[in-house]
Amino acid sequence: MDQDWTTAVATLRVAGQLVQGIQRGMRARGFADLRPAHGFAFVRLSHGPATTVQLAEHLGVTKQAASEMVRHLTEGGYLRRRPDPSDRRQVLLELTAAGRTATDAAAAAAAETVAAWRTKLPADQLDQLSAALHALAEPGPLRPVW
Repeated sequence: MDQDWTTAVATLRVAGQLVQGIQRGMRARGFADLRPAHGFAFVRLSHGPATTVQLAEHLGVTKQAASEMVRHLTEGGYLRRRPDPSDRRQVLLELTAAGRTATDAAAAAAAETVAAWRTKLPADQLDQLSAALHALAEPGPLRPVW
């Protein structure tokens, strides 16, 4: 099989392992009601408030899908809505204290998952992998690949 193809498959598997590790860590920390897509919304909102339309654009989903996510996260106590002071017709979404705690928990779970890779790779290889991934990663929004 072509090496580029096998590299692509291995990369997808490692990405899946990272997502699964974060989910395990989130459940262990009491956030069983959150899913990976919610984390991408939290990443956007951790940089400041956004409207539902802006969140939908960031996630690459319809406004209706984003609205459903916002409803779930608001009911769960992770987001709050407030009027936009610069345009009262707009409603801004922002993380609550629980949303910030969940964001921190996901970051800790991600770090734990990557740290566990040290048992499978020598430190210099993991450092090389990290450097290579940083070189390959393009700047831009952190969003799911639907």
